[in-house]
Amino acid sequence: MPACLRFEPMTDHIHCGIRDGVNCLRFNRPQKKNALTQEMYSALAAAIVAGEQSNAVGAHLFLGSSGTFTAGNDLADFAGLDAVPAPDAPVLAFLEALISARKPLVAAVDGLAVGIGTTLLLHCDLVYASPSASLRTPFVDLGLVPEAASSLLLPSRCGHAVAFELLCLGNALSAERALAVGLINEIVPAGQLEDKAMAAATILTRKPRQALLNSRRLLRGDTDLVRARMREEFTLFAEHLRSDEAQQAISAFMNKRPKP
Repeated sequence: MPACLRFEPMTDHIHCGIRDGVNCLRFNRPQKKNALTQEMYSALAAAIVAGEQSNAVGAHLFLGSSGTFTAGNDLADFAGLDAVPAPDAPVLAFLEALISARKPLVAAVDGLAVGIGTTLLLHCDLVYASPSASLRTPFVDLGLVPEAASSLLLPSRCGHAVAFELLCLGNALSAERALAVGLINEIVPAGQLEDKAMAAATILTRKPRQALLNSRRLLRGDTDLVRARMREEFTLFAEHLRSDEAQQAISAFMNKRPKP
């Protein structure tokens, strides 16, 4: 049975609900494999900020739907992104919310976790995945660069070789490989995945709050460095998105993609 039984939709594609002190955020766009639009980023950012401000919330939990975590950015939606990102761009607001979050972030990854679906996991404190989880960051293949400070966080966690393989070579990591390199905590059968992640998040909400928050802050280190790298990446990402190289790569990808 799904761990978060009742979700109040923030948009048609992002559902939010609080259960046992856990702020549950579900990607709910199955017809597009939960690809994220700027509207969805705005909703996610608002939900995280609201959870941070609520004493009733002790942790945040990211969930997918219909056997998919998220296929990453909706490329058609991102084609309208300004070459020079505005300080309040929805995706930047979401990434800032991730970096600024003081409360623990937990994720349950089933199926595809592409692009931001993988890089957001680097900001999470606990990640559980089903055996079918597949982590991939095809930024270079699309003529783009990494985002979400992944060029800083991934080599710090897994070393240069794994980071280069994932971010530049573009290889997908299976759940088993992701566990081996330290990107996830545990592989859990799909039918038990959300319950497992919810149970861990609930345990965190019951810990002495200030001791937990300070321990998390110490473990995360200097978030100003993370924030600076995230903004540097995003400026380059937006510039590359407008380039002929990226436009050709994205067009080729979209033309060969199966129609919904």
